[in-house]
Amino acid sequence: MPRGPAGTTTPVSTRRTALLVDGEVMNERIAVAPRHGGCPPLPQDAAQVGVLRRITAAKLRHHGLDALIGDALLISSELLTNALLHSGTTEITLNLAVQDGCLRITVIDGMPCRAEHRKVDDEAETGRGLGLIEALAEQGGGVWGTSEDGATTWCTLRVPAEHRQ
Repeated sequence: MPRGPAGTTTPVSTRRTALLVDGEVMNERIAVAPRHGGCPPLPQDAAQVGVLRRITAAKLRHHGLDALIGDALLISSELLTNALLHSGTTEITLNLAVQDGCLRITVIDGMPCRAEHRKVDDEAETGRGLGLIEALAEQGGGVWGTSEDGATTWCTLRVPAEHRQ
């Protein structure tokens, strides 16, 4: 602990930054190698999803949004991975902002394409991500969607009342 006057100890404050009523929590951009012909992403590009997860957790914690970390990380990971796997882009942006009592998670890949929730059978190894996002959004009092051109996918989660100013 830091030393105060006359050698006394003073506690270190662990108080988090107050949540903004409306405001940006984070805006991060990653560059990725272009993909062609169904080739898997480069390992270093796939690893950037994990880096953005850690940044997301830290930013949410900093803004006092601990209650949303688990769902926000899962949603961010799914949206980022979809952009990495399916868009063919060379740049992906992850933006988190609090708007009207909701945390809005937005992934922009800039590539026109329509993200659609599809039914998958029990044996399928992929294809459940958007269904999971839809369920988390619904459970969290939010919604998800894509921009008209499909270059942006987003999801909202209601910020718990005790975390709003």
